[in-house]
Amino acid sequence: MTDHAGDRATETFVDHRNLLFTIAYEMLGSAADAEDVLQETWLRWSRVDLGQVSDKRAYLVRITTRQALNRLRTVKRRREAYVGQWLPEPLLTTPDVAEDAELAESMSMAMMLVLESLTPTERAVFVLREVFDVGYDEIAEAVGKTPAAVRQIAHRARGHVDARRPRRRASASEARAAVESFRRAIETGDPQGLLDVLAPDVVLVSDGGGLKRAALRPLVGAETVARFYCGGSARTAVTVGCEPTVINGSPALAVSVDGEFDGVMAISVQNARITGLYYVRNPEKLTHVDAGTPLTLR
Repeated sequence: MTDHAGDRATETFVDHRNLLFTIAYEMLGSAADAEDVLQETWLRWSRVDLGQVSDKRAYLVRITTRQALNRLRTVKRRREAYVGQWLPEPLLTTPDVAEDAELAESMSMAMMLVLESLTPTERAVFVLREVFDVGYDEIAEAVGKTPAAVRQIAHRARGHVDARRPRRRASASEARAAVESFRRAIETGDPQGLLDVLAPDVVLVSDGGGLKRAALRPLVGAETVARFYCGGSARTAVTVGCEPTVINGSPALAVSVDGEFDGVMAISVQNARITGLYYVRNPEKLTHVDAGTPLTLR
């Protein structure tokens, strides 16, 4: 590749990098794996004859999707041996992500866990079609299926996701209010305050990855979750602090214990009540959050 062609290849890749990272992340649930996919994408892209490429964005999306599919099959086997509950790697995101309702919902911890239940091909098709509005013909080339097969896969994946997604997504102000009430209750050890903001069937999932202590199974029910937080901090006499932040496009909390950063709590809200708490303590998943640099996506 000539220097001029190399410059054009680099410029095109940089122009689409955020989009490619977001596609890979939504398929994999891991920023580290998404970065590896982008490295592979760049290596293949740098060897392409750009004069033969009519739609550079589509070509890059196709490479990224294929690399993510290959890695997804590998990481699914790796996650089967994961210690305790597995949660996606949280991303510190910029406010513009929250303003894009579709993108914010698709990146939420709750939705990412739903996507985990899809097959690799279903997940790729759903992400490309529903989140990024990629055409069926383009998706077919990326996943190695016919357009007719892709339409069927998209229909099946959409039905699977729709059956599990919240019926009503909370507004940004509603979510912030619920998160603030939860924060005050946690910091003051107020069990009634927790019961007031937690939905009766709230679910708490914590991920320590075997490196930090975490519940091996989800905790279900407002009383159980309230008892876990208020009882736990009282028994161990620790000071818990919660700093509002934005994780995966939604209001969340950065949690500290006795002044030391401990993890992040992503929070799902419906009808002004908290329905899901997703607490990532695994230090290997907190690199992007701990760095304190929000990601701009798309």
